[in-house]
Amino acid sequence: MLLWLTLAVLWSTPCWADQIYGNARGTYFSSTPDNTNDISGIRVSISLIGIIRSVQLRYGSNWSGMYGVPGGRATEFLLGPDEYIVGLVGSHRIYIRYLVVYTNLGRWAPFGMESGYTFTASPSDRGKILTGIFGQTQALGITGIGFKWDYPLVDQPPTPSNKTG
Repeated sequence: MLLWLTLAVLWSTPCWADQIYGNARGTYFSSTPDNTNDISGIRVSISLIGIIRSVQLRYGSNWSGMYGVPGGRATEFLLGPDEYIVGLVGSHRIYIRYLVVYTNLGRWAPFGMESGYTFTASPSDRGKILTGIFGQTQALGITGIGFKWDYPLVDQPPTPSNKTG
């Protein structure tokens, strides 16, 4: 009985905590969380043949490292105060080819051209926002992409300093 249970677990489809969209082959990447700033922008680079090569996130006024491969034409979308990414739509074939970013203020920004299989990504809980990305890359660009969702950071009140008079 234990042997059958072990084999069933080994042969079963893995259950991932976060969904990845696309073929997801190649080298894994994951954005580094920023515990002091929410995402304030996104930059996407696209090749001449319409493949999304890389993605960068902006936290506060600083851009993250590049997730993907170098090259392509970069386009960025900056968020305003109290504006958050709350959903994405995209498409893929072998590589990710299209992303549309939607914000809580009704703005949206398309990157690339729709082609292949489409997907929609949004948080499972109301009030959550995009806080990071993960995925996989190969030589020409991003083959799979997933999205990390969490609640916005709350402004922390300044801690009172101890003044001696």
